[in-house]
This record gives sequence, C-alpha cells and structure tokens, in this order.
Amino acid sequence: MTPQDHGAVPGLRLSDAPVTLSTASVYPEKVPSAFEIAAALGYDGVEVMVATDAASQDLNVLRRLSDYHQVPIKSIHAPCLLLTQRVWGREPWGKLVRSKEVAEELGAEVVVVHPPFRWQREYAREFVEGLARMQEETDVVFAVENMFPVRARGAEVGMYAPDWNPLDQDFPHVTLDLSHTAVSGSDALEMAEDLGDRLRHVHLADGIGVTNKDEHLVPGRGGQPCDAVLEKLADDGFRGHIVLEVNTRRAASRAERLEDLAEALAFTRLHLAAADRTWEVTPAGEVTRRGAH
Repeated sequence: MTPQDHGAVPGLRLSDAPVTLSTASVYPEKVPSAFEIAAALGYDGVEVMVATDAASQDLNVLRRLSDYHQVPIKSIHAPCLLLTQRVWGREPWGKLVRSKEVAEELGAEVVVVHPPFRWQREYAREFVEGLARMQEETDVVFAVENMFPVRARGAEVGMYAPDWNPLDQDFPHVTLDLSHTAVSGSDALEMAEDLGDRLRHVHLADGIGVTNKDEHLVPGRGGQPCDAVLEKLADDGFRGHIVLEVNTRRAASRAERLEDLAEALAFTRLHLAAADRTWEVTPAGEVTRRGAH
C-alpha cells in the first residue's frame, strides 16, 4: 500500500491546524467583507476582532454572517486596544466576560487577550489570578498575546503589566504574534520553542522591526522566520489556530487586497507541513511504509 491510496503526499505530513482570517485584515473594509473574502479564498474560518465596527460587536449579525457564508468563527479577539476602550463598556473584566459569552454562543474556541495597560492598576494586579478563575468556568481558551515595549529616545517605556511578554508569566495559554516579535526584537522561533504546549494560538504576520511600528506585513515580506515557525508547528503536530492578521489598508483596490490575502494563505499552507517519516523510498524507487519490507 502506498500513501497515494489515502490521498496523502509521500514524504509530507500536512498539519490539521485551521488557517483563519482576522477581520482586521480587511480594514478599511468592514466585518462582512472578511467573511466574504474568507469564503472566496478558502480560509478555514474567521477571527473576529471586536472593535468599533458595529457588526463585530453584534452576536446576531456575526451568527448570520457565519451561517450565510458557511465560514465558522474560530476565535474572538477581545476589545483590548486603546481605540476600543469604550467597546462593551469600560470595565476590563466585563469585556472579557462578554467576549467569553459571545465565543460560547458562536462556538468559537479561543478568546485572544492582551496584557493590561500599566495604568489599569487594579486589573493588572489581579490579571493572572482572575484570568485563571475565568478559565475554570469555561471550555473557551483565554490566550494571552505577546505585545512589545515602546521605545522613546533610546529607552523602553513599559505600557503593559505584569509585562508585555507572556513567556515568563503564569498563563496556561498564549497567542504568539510575529509582527509583535519584530517590534520587540524577540526571536519568534525561540519563543515558540520555549512556550511549548502553552502555545495555543498564532497571529501570523511579518515585520521588519527597525522602528516601533507594528507592521503586520504579509508573511514573507519582512524579516520574521514565518516559514520556520510554521514548519516547526507542523513538525510538532500543533492543533491550535493560525490566524492571518495582516495589514492591507494600503491596497489600492479590493482586487489588490484579495491578492495580498491569497498570497498570505498560500504562504501559510505551503510552509505548514512537515516531513512524514513513516514513508521511505526503497532501493527500487518504490514509496512504501517504513519497515514494511
């Protein structure tokens, strides 16, 4: 029997990790466009960035979009940005509770969370323990995202507490963002290795990293090891989500935006594969299961 009998590719093991599209990737288009584009290009689902777009905040609208386009909502990005401070109220714990409830209603598996801003002192002080308590109450995974320090006049300015880097914090689940590793000067491949089983979610994008700018380039257009990280995840049997969170706001047209997002998806699928060592080539040139002869 050969791998072709099962529709497999000899010597190649494809990852089961879903590749999804962040609604932020279609900005300045709106959330409905993200579902339309994800369906057209063949993404496995959508991550909803809860932001100022009213559709991103409305459970019923999101459900209708998912059903109409037959695109599942795999994850919810809680409204943790500066520009979303008033979305779903001002109280940070309330935002997380609401994110969890929406995720549960929509069948999403992950809520992406940013570390608290340093000026959110009470929230920051209780963040690790409070998030652990919330995690005990749901099957939805809270995955804390790596951020980056802000540099001013050669010095780092801390914006997040307990830290911008979740690596040394007591979080059971983490989101690794490769645009953020570019800004922070972190080694993304090393972070993925060090996080081990705690790595539950990936925001895939690229960055050059020479300034404080969070670039979110199409993978392959910057200096991050996007290809090596994907190959490592495939080799490790990663079963979390790979979310394309790229910046297409400079696209001159919708056609150009689709080309960027199609390129991002093709890059991801190309590299999200690992060597399948269960097969070998015999001296006669036949592909066979290892040890079968």
